[in-house]
Amino acid sequence: MNVLKKFEPYAYAALRIVFGFLFACHGAQKVFAVLGGRHPVGALEWTSAGIELVGGVLILIGLLTPLAAFVASGEMAVAYFTVHQPRHFFPIVNHGELAVIYCFVALYIACRGAGKWGIDKS
Repeated sequence: MNVLKKFEPYAYAALRIVFGFLFACHGAQKVFAVLGGRHPVGALEWTSAGIELVGGVLILIGLLTPLAAFVASGEMAVAYFTVHQPRHFFPIVNHGELAVIYCFVALYIACRGAGKWGIDKS
């Protein structure tokens, strides 16, 4: 018997909100050169920064959640395979764990939708 089952909608909402906030922070780091970040160099880095900032905010507030999260998942997959995977096969060695977990959590959010406390009604 799972006594925490009744809290599942709230736990998922917290997951989506925290994920969106952290993802947006990565974008803000690049776009605004804050939080220890630097401005992107080149179109690909600017594109990823925009996806992280805008996508993170959309996921955080639960607006266009499946689309924003699906794009975020794809961006993290591209980041992993272009930046991390060429260094080594295992994510723990190539420091790609964060890209991998962001990719799969975003994919889950894309499949699940906004849930509780989201602007989208899903």
